[in-house]
Amino acid sequence: MGAATGALLGLAIGDALGHPTEFETFDEIAAHCPDWRRLPLPAPARVTDDTQMTLALARGLRTALERGPLTPLRLERPVREEFVDWWRSPQNNRAPGMTCLKSCQRLSRPDRPWQEASDIGSKGCGANMRVAPLGLVRSLTERQLAGAAQLQSGLTHGHPTALAASDLTAYTVRLLAEGTAPGELPGLLRRYALRNRTRHDAFWLGDLAAHTQDHAAEEFTARGWDDCLFVLDRLDAALARPSLDTDPCEITGAGWIAEEAFATGLLCFLLLPDDPVAAVRRAAFSSGDSDSVACLAGAFAGAYHGEAAWPGDWVERIEYRDELLAFGALWD
Repeated sequence: MGAATGALLGLAIGDALGHPTEFETFDEIAAHCPDWRRLPLPAPARVTDDTQMTLALARGLRTALERGPLTPLRLERPVREEFVDWWRSPQNNRAPGMTCLKSCQRLSRPDRPWQEASDIGSKGCGANMRVAPLGLVRSLTERQLAGAAQLQSGLTHGHPTALAASDLTAYTVRLLAEGTAPGELPGLLRRYALRNRTRHDAFWLGDLAAHTQDHAAEEFTARGWDDCLFVLDRLDAALARPSLDTDPCEITGAGWIAEEAFATGLLCFLLLPDDPVAAVRRAAFSSGDSDSVACLAGAFAGAYHGEAAWPGDWVERIEYRDELLAFGALWD
């Protein structure tokens, strides 16, 4: 099936589709492409920082797993190095988010604990748009998956909603890669969020919660999951009255923040669960953070359908194709 290959290619394809539309209004997109079903993949198919940071996480994760079972320190060191390398790279010229830039600059000081480098006030989508690789490593336990997803978020985005949305995104990728039926997802995700609402894992996050104004770590954690539960309510309402021709960003959010990027990307997939190409086109043809919404929709669709989901000519010209395929082969 190639779930890992499908997810990583789908993420990059969605990113490239949404790159030209990210800062355009719905009407501006429609002016040069009236039908969202025909939105073309640009040539060349250049991606944004979303795919670049996904690959940075993938490289760090690969290094960590080569050193033994996944633990916080074993993951933090190589991922931190990869994020700082991305920050310094001349290829980091794709309108990256300010939270990632500033946090990575702070992470470049090796004597600084990551909890102090993190932006605890940011719940931007920069953390969960890159988390898909963790959901593709089948050997991770549920605790490792959740802890690692939240830690990689915390390196840059330390807001509890960024942590929870990253956890929820990685868990969704895992469920789909394992063959969970799309229609079962909303209920499973809600149960997962409720189960973890006050479960703070200090083994993975250290003293991150102490850097906030919350009275207790459980209060810090609950704030994030409550935001995710609220957006799952909006997702349920949207699925109860589906509309393919409405801008998805008007339904579940524009996607600039983590929980909305997750919900809107998932909405586009769930509206078109059997048509992955249409799902990423629907996501990219949107008024908000189009590249991040579409990269998440592509990751979800690719994890479920596998590498065969994507047109061969699209795969041939996607930027970073060889590295995406190498990681797909590793985790398939």
